[in-house]
Amino acid sequence: MHKQTTHGAVHRKSKGPVECVWITTGNQMFESMVEAIQSAISTIRFEMYIFEDSVPGRAMLTELVAAAKRGVDVQVLLDAFGSATLSQAFWDPLVRAGGRFKWFNPLSLRSLGIRNHRKLLVIDDRLSIIGGFNIANEYVGDGVLQGWRDLGIKIHGAIALDLSESFRTLFAVGGLSLLPFARLRKSHQRKKINRSHASLLLCAPGRGRGEFERELTIDIDTASHIQIVAAYFLPPPRVRWALRRAAIRGAQVTIILPGKSDVLVSHLASRSYYQGLMRSGIELLEYQPQILHAKLVIADKAVHVGSANLDRRSFRINYELMVRFDSQDIADQARDIFEDMRSQSKKVDPATWRQSRGFLDRLKERWAHFLLATIDPLIARRQLRTLR
Repeated sequence: MHKQTTHGAVHRKSKGPVECVWITTGNQMFESMVEAIQSAISTIRFEMYIFEDSVPGRAMLTELVAAAKRGVDVQVLLDAFGSATLSQAFWDPLVRAGGRFKWFNPLSLRSLGIRNHRKLLVIDDRLSIIGGFNIANEYVGDGVLQGWRDLGIKIHGAIALDLSESFRTLFAVGGLSLLPFARLRKSHQRKKINRSHASLLLCAPGRGRGEFERELTIDIDTASHIQIVAAYFLPPPRVRWALRRAAIRGAQVTIILPGKSDVLVSHLASRSYYQGLMRSGIELLEYQPQILHAKLVIADKAVHVGSANLDRRSFRINYELMVRFDSQDIADQARDIFEDMRSQSKKVDPATWRQSRGFLDRLKERWAHFLLATIDPLIARRQLRTLR
């Protein structure tokens, strides 16, 4: 294991054609969101998977209420499953101040598996913040000494308008009743929206490859240096095979996965792939200090960052958003972040790993894989059919 650092973050602003700032700790994320909300003049669009009644949650509420009172149009959309512990009454101060709040897909057995996993803040259609961070006490800290390790990015420019339009679509039909959901599927199909040196990749429920999976596979197939950070790693066969092909043809492929996870079944399912990946020449590491929740792919000068995990649910079931940058400067910054995480990770040794896996370990991993790779998508597809 490499020597652990204590700073836990790299916080750099791009100098290239896309103006953005990386956010690498929960403390930075909450500070950046508060500053952005305080700067709002006309609109705030806020979307989150998990929002808890927590220290950062109450601070966010205070700022959103203050913005609404000064005349800013504030809209908040939370996933009803991800934020199930939060009472709707929490948002009464915002509604009284003139803001609007809505649950995405209120809890129902008929559509429980269709979730909005996106994390998004858009200010005045000019500034956007995306990433993997949720609003909860677990994210407070630097990701090394305290708090989960995650990643986000603040982006200035035209892509914020695209993100705002995407938010409006989901907010308009967040209830997922039959007719609105049909309209949502028609208007919010998996999309790629191109901007200068950046593309917005929208993920939505459906069969087959979406734009994120397609772009990611192309980037992996053509890159010579591939670095991945994945909180939950259960990629569909095309992505997994692309990674193995890349390593076999001589590309340097390094993947950082959690050493400990908040979702045990996902952790076990990911480990079912270790032996095959390492046999192909892929280097695997496990992040040690805290729970790893970041999502990042670097393939030469292409960078993917956003809310989507490298698993079946993110690719084909959830609503997700990713931004793909085509910029050497941004890729260099992303590699600095990757190396910081690598310095705090332990390499998985192929020989030691193989010897350490008993029959019971392999059985648990295979059952976890079956549950997440087969049963979960099957249930979600059946629920989708009832909503069409």
